[in-house]
Amino acid sequence: MKIHIITIFPESFDSFLNVSIISKAIQNKLFDVELYKLNDFSENNTKRVDDKAYWMHGQVISPEPLSKVIEYIFKKVWNKISVIYMSPSWELLKQQKVEEYYSNFKEKEFIIICGHYEWIDQRIIDLYVDYQISIWEYVLTSGELAAQVFIDSLVRHIPGVLWNKQSLEEDSFSKKFSRKKEYPVYTRPEIFKWKKIPDILKSGNHKEIEKWKNNNLS
Repeated sequence: MKIHIITIFPESFDSFLNVSIISKAIQNKLFDVELYKLNDFSENNTKRVDDKAYWMHGQVISPEPLSKVIEYIFKKVWNKISVIYMSPSWELLKQQKVEEYYSNFKEKEFIIICGHYEWIDQRIIDLYVDYQISIWEYVLTSGELAAQVFIDSLVRHIPGVLWNKQSLEEDSFSKKFSRKKEYPVYTRPEIFKWKKIPDILKSGNHKEIEKWKNNNLS
């Protein structure tokens, strides 16, 4: 899997791509990311990539530089790969949809557009965008955070990204748990501030522990 990210602020991905599980997965070549600074594709002398919106407040990312970078990526990979736009007004990202996207993209390359200002010109959506994804029902200043949420939710399905396969299988909203929230979890010490862990978790009775887990999904 390779992800091509179009953004005005590539530096906003520095910590995301260079720490913890994501960083190790990239180092182990389990997936790859390439960043494209949108301003580099602007023909404006000041490298601006936005303009005033028609008949509304705010600025909109212009279609010319976006089209230029998308076509550049198409030529680079010798293919018209899928284009995703992180949008605040489209289908909400839920675990089942993440699994579907992973199934679609696990052996492919695709593009993510990170919007900004009043987002992007509709003609780019009409001409290029295959999927619009919203991480929830609220608006962010820019699409970089939304893109990072989507990427994190997606790549954790790649074999080897998580050290324990069972961690993925028993996540909240997993198929195994019928899309319900995960059961409560505990670690040592057995007693903390007079609160004890449930005795069943110390019993070693796997059948009863599984029953307890299922009874405590929410």
